[in-house]
Amino acid sequence: MSGILTLNPLSPQAAAISHLFVDILGVLGGIFLIVLVMVGYAIVRYRDRPGAAPPRQVFGSRKIEIVWTVIPIILLSIIFGFTVRSMHASDPPITPGTTPDLRVVAHQWWWEADYLKSGVIAANEIHIPVGQRWLLELDSADVIHDFWVAELARKIDMVPGHPNHIWLEADRPGTYLGVCAEFCGNEHAWMRFRVIAESAADFDRWQRAQLQVPPKPSGSEAAAGLKLFEQNTCVNCHTILGTPGNQSIGPDLTHFASRTTLAAGAADNTNANLYRWLKDPNSIKPDTHMPNFQFDDADAKALTAYLETLK
Repeated sequence: MSGILTLNPLSPQAAAISHLFVDILGVLGGIFLIVLVMVGYAIVRYRDRPGAAPPRQVFGSRKIEIVWTVIPIILLSIIFGFTVRSMHASDPPITPGTTPDLRVVAHQWWWEADYLKSGVIAANEIHIPVGQRWLLELDSADVIHDFWVAELARKIDMVPGHPNHIWLEADRPGTYLGVCAEFCGNEHAWMRFRVIAESAADFDRWQRAQLQVPPKPSGSEAAAGLKLFEQNTCVNCHTILGTPGNQSIGPDLTHFASRTTLAAGAADNTNANLYRWLKDPNSIKPDTHMPNFQFDDADAKALTAYLETLK
């Protein structure tokens, strides 16, 4: 799937990488055709015939040696030129003093997105305005991860304590799949995220909504879920504005219900999946760091009702 997405670039940076692939594929295809023709010619021209004398053996030719040395040098020089051009286009230099727009921190096994200028904190979904180039600062909270959105940007490692930077941009609105491309543990395959590119107006609306403190739930079941959240160790790992929870060990849940997936893409964010996640996280994402609190049915339903109010 990632290979197919690479051939569908939707940003200038991804286009540079895709064009490099196509250019090199063209060069290699040309070499393949030349070799194929030469082999075919040799098979026909020098095939064994009844009564024919053995072909004359050539034991050395300075001209041939020069040709098959010079031609590869020329081809490698062409590929090198293509590569340097694409490297510059896919990873433009950062002007000194430029501050990142967004910090993305990789955790086992989820993504934290901190919007440095607005203060919004999201998880597993990165919203950006269409047609604007954003500078991302990438870091890891635990092991080496790798940030990759095939249609929008190149791969880049996220090394604990050594932040990297990358430009992220989308040519048109859409939802683009991102993955961790560096094996990082048992649930590496379900460490996914989505980049949602939208108009500037929609992006501004999203940011304003994300900065709002969720209202207290009015229903009795949801209110009971809020009480469970505050009384259990949920508050020691998660943040929900307006509650005692203010930790970043797990994803920020302030606007959890506005997200399309849960557990970093392991399941759609539906009422049924959320209930199952709270009852037994390992049933959706084995070896997840989310603890199993052994909630009974009533408590799991109450927590589900509360989290569903966090739009």
